[in-house]
Amino acid sequence: MGKLNKILVIDDEAVIRDSCRRILASDGCEVMTAANGEEGLAAIKGGPGGFAVVLLDLKMPGMDGMAVLEAAREVNPALLVVVITGYATIDSAVEAMKKGAYDFIAKPFTPDQLCVVVNRALEKRQLELEAEQLRAEAARSLRDVATEKSKVRTIINSMAYGIVVTDREGRIVLTNPAASRLLSIESKACLEKTLSEAVGDEKLMEAVQGVVSPKNPEVTTISQEFQMEDSFIRAHTAAVKSEEAEVLGTVTVLEDMTYLLELDRMKGNFIAMVSHELRSPISAIGQNINLILDGVAGDTTEKQRYLLSRAKKRSKGLLDLITDLLEISKIEAGVAMQCKEPLQVEEVVRAVVELMEGEARTKEISLATEFHSSLPSVLGDRDNLERVFTNLLSNAIKYTPAGGKVLIEVCSDGDYVKTVVQDTGIGISQEDLPRIFDKFSRVKSEKTRGIVGTGLGLSIVKGIVEAHLGSISVESEEGKGTTVTVLLPQKTG
Repeated sequence: MGKLNKILVIDDEAVIRDSCRRILASDGCEVMTAANGEEGLAAIKGGPGGFAVVLLDLKMPGMDGMAVLEAAREVNPALLVVVITGYATIDSAVEAMKKGAYDFIAKPFTPDQLCVVVNRALEKRQLELEAEQLRAEAARSLRDVATEKSKVRTIINSMAYGIVVTDREGRIVLTNPAASRLLSIESKACLEKTLSEAVGDEKLMEAVQGVVSPKNPEVTTISQEFQMEDSFIRAHTAAVKSEEAEVLGTVTVLEDMTYLLELDRMKGNFIAMVSHELRSPISAIGQNINLILDGVAGDTTEKQRYLLSRAKKRSKGLLDLITDLLEISKIEAGVAMQCKEPLQVEEVVRAVVELMEGEARTKEISLATEFHSSLPSVLGDRDNLERVFTNLLSNAIKYTPAGGKVLIEVCSDGDYVKTVVQDTGIGISQEDLPRIFDKFSRVKSEKTRGIVGTGLGLSIVKGIVEAHLGSISVESEEGKGTTVTVLLPQKTG
């Protein structure tokens, strides 16, 4: 793991530290944590290889976040600090950014929001390092580089990202074909012109001027987003300096973000199409089949009833798949939790158990519950948590043979509320266990041949639990049963 992805999380709340570590580690980052300001500052001073980004809580006992920020900036002025704040302390976050913090994120935040902020900071750090490399390699002025037919020019011209190089006066000295396409300019015609003359975009010119003559001398990179005709562009502008720290000009990397907006639009259209064009007709088909089976359309033969029953089962399976696909789309879009409210997990579990008791009795399965007293509440979406426990309990019943047992226990576990679903079912092999949360993953064996499902249930469960900043784990032994453990953070404040 390279130091480019090393993250330090400084927060006095264990839930926030654990959640950030788990989310960022799954995103490929190496994460260290500190429980207070003193411990965090010590890690910054002595951390091996240094940190790329520091996530810093402003409100901590002892040495608060603002003091840590000031001390950390003295140790490393280039350190990227993202402050963590509550909605009621946004003003403090703004003050922290005036003192050198790169960005802020407000509690409570979703995994997607955290990843976006951290990845943005990592991208900034990457651009800074690339700019430093460019300065080290530039032995001559940028005007010489612009006219030299070198390997560097060949590489730049082959890049998918747009590159615009300007001198210290803001005049263009080098562009590549990708930049010409994105900015709708001709490479030769725009040379020696200023960006405002060639492109006419004020934001891009402000970014160049901001790194050439910054109000804050420590500013070496500026990111801007702007629209050019039908294209949406993200620009990262970095100052290029000589070995004597003299500003020679700027390098701007242009990224076409239009395709991401188009993907979002297509995803939205797809979800709408699935909702209205597929779900409604299939529901209508199922209802009509029920009417025929109930004799509304007249008598049916035994063979007809058999065929209609199979059609009804297939249509329900297809409807379940559509519902799961919609849920997966919501999770990936970061909107898994529609309504957060204080909840008692045991109340949600009781409602699910009451719903599933009939299915358990039909299979002659003993369904037991154990609720510990004085359990703390959690902050979550009731409908989604009901979906989580319904899925887990349904799986336990489906994969447990007749005469087996299923136990649901809800208890407190440190800063979390723990729910355990334990069964005496067929279990999962050690070979299949690592893949059970993958989309469309289903355990295939002689014992599961007659059990239907979409293969999306556990993937949805994991997404919902992580959207609540919780975790889910599974222990299983083939032939002896499965134990699923869900940890949800207690409501704080």
